Amino acid sequence: MCPGLPVFQKRLTNIVFMGMGEPLANYRNLVSAIDILTDNEAGLRFASRRVTVSTAGLIPKIIALGRDTRVNLAVSLNATENKTRNRLMPINHKYPLEKLMEACRQYLPAPGRRITFEYILIKGINDSVDDAKRLAKLLHSIRCKVNLIPFNTHEGCEFERPAEAVIQAFYDILFAKNYTVIIRRSKGQDISAACGQLRARSLSHTPRR
Repeated sequence: MCPGLPVFQKRLTNIVFMGMGEPLANYRNLVSAIDILTDNEAGLRFASRRVTVSTAGLIPKIIALGRDTRVNLAVSLNATENKTRNRLMPINHKYPLEKLMEACRQYLPAPGRRITFEYILIKGINDSVDDAKRLAKLLHSIRCKVNLIPFNTHEGCEFERPAEAVIQAFYDILFAKNYTVIIRRSKGQDISAACGQLRARSLSHTPRR
């Protein structure tokens, strides 16, 4: 231990591969990292149930991930039909929703686990009652849970956060269809530290040369 460095007492409990980039686009190195983390003899002995790989929908690698590892899968969905998802997530032009859902049905999560679908709720874009009903139909027969993430409004972006009543109505429709649904509440919005806000604030204050 280096003198003068802080000692952190909290234990690392979960690892998620996500962020600036698509984890499945770097598949060989991703699987190597997972092997190191989860190997019980030469690795870090991290339980595979505590490791999650998040993807925007790189279909060929979704199926491979289920074959090559036992980690959890999270899919950034964010829309219930192709026109809207094309706008929000350009990868949908190559891998449309129908093919993505089929790949998720072929993915075999470990016993007792489910695929997580991340759904960012954006005012007037993908938050309607019809969207909620389509989502319930879209996920039919997939062992899954849904994370609803209200959009974090920030300067310079055309998108807005839905009203609380709209968020609750969306939740209620999925819950009534017997889905496990969680509304994710972001922290740090008051200082622009919620998901998607830090980079925007940093760029807006970067001096021009």
